Amino acid sequence: MIQSMTGYGKAEATILSGKLTLEIRTLNAKSADISIKSSLLPKDKDLEVRKRLADKLVRGTIDLFITYEPKAGDAAHSINAEAFHDYWKSTVAALDKETVFTKTFLKDPGVGSILASSILRLPDVVDAKKADVITPEDWPAVSAALDSALEQLCAYRATEGKALYADVTGRVKGILALYDQVEALEGERIQLVREKFDKALADLAAKPDPSRLEQEMIFYLEKYDINEEKVRLRQHCKYFMEVIDSDPFPGKKLGFIIQEMGREINTTGSKANHAGIQQLVVRMKDELEKIREQSMNIL
Repeated sequence: MIQSMTGYGKAEATILSGKLTLEIRTLNAKSADISIKSSLLPKDKDLEVRKRLADKLVRGTIDLFITYEPKAGDAAHSINAEAFHDYWKSTVAALDKETVFTKTFLKDPGVGSILASSILRLPDVVDAKKADVITPEDWPAVSAALDSALEQLCAYRATEGKALYADVTGRVKGILALYDQVEALEGERIQLVREKFDKALADLAAKPDPSRLEQEMIFYLEKYDINEEKVRLRQHCKYFMEVIDSDPFPGKKLGFIIQEMGREINTTGSKANHAGIQQLVVRMKDELEKIREQSMNIL
């Protein structure tokens, strides 16, 4: 079953100095674009982590976030008092200049704890000695958390993939059904062409040679014949279904097949010369564009 490139996974690791939270978020992209949004990861593990992300997730914009929560005792000894007080004074001063409501708000005894808790999350207030957070002894727990987050993300992708599969395959079948309607109008289109010829000859009061007229008629009809487009489009749709059912990562290949489907639909429209067929072509183009948009998120 196909997978979406959009996904999210989260896991936690308990280490000697506190707790780490690993989050992985992915969006669609043409290749594996990996970004590690943290300075906590040891430099000697950077390449290993990137390889694991690329091997497991294959393709997409992949962001890894690592956040650290120190143990309560460690956090108390690592507060940057100067930075804390600067933030505190700036925040209180800003609120004190506002409305009567904010001045009343500042008198609430619970406000102090709310402000303190918020300020502790601001940059540079807690000095965590980030370079030393993850020790070699901690790595097995961090590695296991990374695997857990990846598994969760892949499960998310698989769930999204089921919805994508149902949508795009349903639309491919819809295009085939619309082309069946085009085929049903073929006889009417040929009859209209003959009637136009007959009317034009009647208006000219011309009496052409019957055999020559038949040859010209055949030539004209062959010029606007859509049988080849019909056959090729059905082959492309069949191949689309085969690829999406058999290839574990069909996204890029499906994009090429969609291009070929579009060519056959466009050629059918240019040859149609029939209002009903042209309306059906517009509907097929609309379905194909929705397939194209969805396929961009297929891994």
